[in-house]
Amino acid sequence: MDARETLKLYFGYDSFKPGQDEIIRAILSEEDVLAIMPTGAGKSICYQVPAMLLSGITIVISPLISLMQDQVKALNEAGIHAGYINSSLTETQIAKVYAKALEGKYKILYVAPERLESYEFTTFAGRVDISMVTVDEAHCISQWGQDFRPGYLKIVDFIDGLPQRPIVSAFTATATEEVKTDIACVLKLQDPKLVVTGFDRENLYFDVEATKRKDDYVLEYIRKHPDDSGIIYCATRKNVDSLFELLSGAGIFAARYHAGMNNEDRKISQNDFIYDRTPVMVATNAFGMGIDKSNVRFVIHYNMPQSMENYYQEAGRAGRDGEPSECILLFSAQDIMINKFLLDHKDFTEIPYEDIDLIRQRDTKRLQIMEGYCRTSSCLRNYILEYFGEKRDVPCGSCGNCHREFTEIDMTEDAKLVINCVWEAKGRYGLNIILGTLLGANRARLKELGTVDYRTYGVLKNRSESELRLLVSQMLLDGYLYQTADKYSVIRMGNIEPLKDPNTHVMVRASRDREPEHQTGRSRKSTDSLTRAGYELFESLRQLRLMIAREEGLPPYIIFSDKTLIDMSIKAPADKQSILDVSGVGEAKYKKYGERFIEAVTAFMEEHPDAVTSIKDEDKHDTVKAKSQVKKKHKLPFYLNQEDADKFEYHDLYLVSEIKDELNRITSAENVKHIFGTDIFKLLTRMGYVEERQVDGRTVQVQTELGLSRGIEAVEKISKIGNTYTVLMYPQEVQKEIVEHYVGNVGYLESDESDEKNAI
Repeated sequence: MDARETLKLYFGYDSFKPGQDEIIRAILSEEDVLAIMPTGAGKSICYQVPAMLLSGITIVISPLISLMQDQVKALNEAGIHAGYINSSLTETQIAKVYAKALEGKYKILYVAPERLESYEFTTFAGRVDISMVTVDEAHCISQWGQDFRPGYLKIVDFIDGLPQRPIVSAFTATATEEVKTDIACVLKLQDPKLVVTGFDRENLYFDVEATKRKDDYVLEYIRKHPDDSGIIYCATRKNVDSLFELLSGAGIFAARYHAGMNNEDRKISQNDFIYDRTPVMVATNAFGMGIDKSNVRFVIHYNMPQSMENYYQEAGRAGRDGEPSECILLFSAQDIMINKFLLDHKDFTEIPYEDIDLIRQRDTKRLQIMEGYCRTSSCLRNYILEYFGEKRDVPCGSCGNCHREFTEIDMTEDAKLVINCVWEAKGRYGLNIILGTLLGANRARLKELGTVDYRTYGVLKNRSESELRLLVSQMLLDGYLYQTADKYSVIRMGNIEPLKDPNTHVMVRASRDREPEHQTGRSRKSTDSLTRAGYELFESLRQLRLMIAREEGLPPYIIFSDKTLIDMSIKAPADKQSILDVSGVGEAKYKKYGERFIEAVTAFMEEHPDAVTSIKDEDKHDTVKAKSQVKKKHKLPFYLNQEDADKFEYHDLYLVSEIKDELNRITSAENVKHIFGTDIFKLLTRMGYVEERQVDGRTVQVQTELGLSRGIEAVEKISKIGNTYTVLMYPQEVQKEIVEHYVGNVGYLESDESDEKNAI
């Protein structure tokens, strides 16, 4: 098996990202490697793939427990045997890890740098075949880096003490030329292959907001992004606590994390965030290194960080899945004073005395550079990249400063075009559809609705979306438009008579957004290719992923990333081969989860037989219908023949999934649809036995009073890693009612289904 086959088999990807193939080839040629790759570029793949192909074990030196645990969970989910050794394990557990590694059961073993000094580990290392030592977060070895860790200096002694020198690979996301040189020298890399893939994260949008009303900004931002997961970094514990209390008081589900909390509380907060129980994390910079959560959509810095390295590393925790995400820094002059105070009280306990003055000078210089970033009027992305040695001649066109021009704009003519678009829409659509139509956006939903055929489609494509949002806000204030207050609010025309007067002007005063000539633009969201049906399928797959994550005690993104679920929604796989063609689905994950996701997709496509889930970009009228690959012959709704009912094997208590499996097993009816757990739950809901409720921001299934009287039980279960979750179990009497419901003739069932649709 070669590297590309390994990538597909275990990780489900067909090709390598830039730089990955070059690094892997160098490692397999037994060369040392130093790789500088931005967050989200796939550093871990660069040592995990060759680790599977090298003869011995790969030791990965990693700075944080959370990083190790996440990586090992993900590897085991992918079918790769891996382990870790750190302070979270007991001595007995550590002994078992050593034993398994010596038996050759692990290909990858993660360890903390401090572990390298222990007698037990050095003895173990002398007995096992070590093919490669990988140093993750390698900038921690440099005293001139922003995260120097003295324990990293022990790595060289450890390598020198091995019976045979292994391949040494080092990886980091942020390193200046000075730090890069330091890493190579201190680790004694032998003629290393140096790979720098670039520091740019094109999917990240950078902005600096100079404001004293930071609390108001944060509240407004989160309310505008209620479904997004994000991190808010504060410089002090006090700020973390006060902002956490503010958000909680406003009804926003948030967690907090700082060094002043005890270990247990920090662990609970971290897990709540990782497992999507709380979408927002408020934290100091003590949080985040090694957190592999892929769907962080925003990172807000409540205070200015102390260095560009810190800022880029923390901001880089947004958008690890490659989807568009925002990195916003809230700046005030007080931030400079806070950081100067913190630097004045920096701990130099483990730093040689002669180096302290030089480090202080460099810290001061970094702070000045960071202040310059907050005050510059030039391209923010270029400012960052130039700091890391990448010179750009042209503004990026997709950061806050590239879009910012403070001016008062007469948008009267634009306002009239907005009115025309709302008139064409006949008051049926919300703000996003109106804006997308005016901008001429290439979205599947607009094509599906037919707004691409409006006269006003694209008439304001020279404007930015933020300009038009400001304009519509002004028109709402002026009464030219109004917005309905129901759940799915739409935009409708108000009193437009004043606009008929040539002396009436609509003026908008704001920081003006514009589209430069050399526009790279914000990245287009993957969900833009989904129609309404496609997005509904995506949401149902996300719910399935969340259910499995709770059962397994895993973060949802380790099951499948959002990107994988979007691709699954587009391709609508109906068998093993088609789901293996979905990006991010490998053999191991197919064996664990594939059939459940195929079942969910098939159920959706059977329920929506004419669904179009995606539309091609090339031609706005060229649609692509997701093919479920089920037979074209029309299938009848599920039912049982009378003799089938006697075959049902009753138990004292059954899960819905077990009832579903038993019904599908016993039916002898030909050409009927499979029944799914969701069908049975809907039936039980109509019977008044169960319902869904919102508990702590989550949707959970519970018994009603009637359900309790019928003997339906809520049973606690424990996942593989010890997490507790609750399931509903149904007694024999309810099982019999379900069986009896499905015994009948086809005509009755079809009319029943039709009546239900009409009722909806």
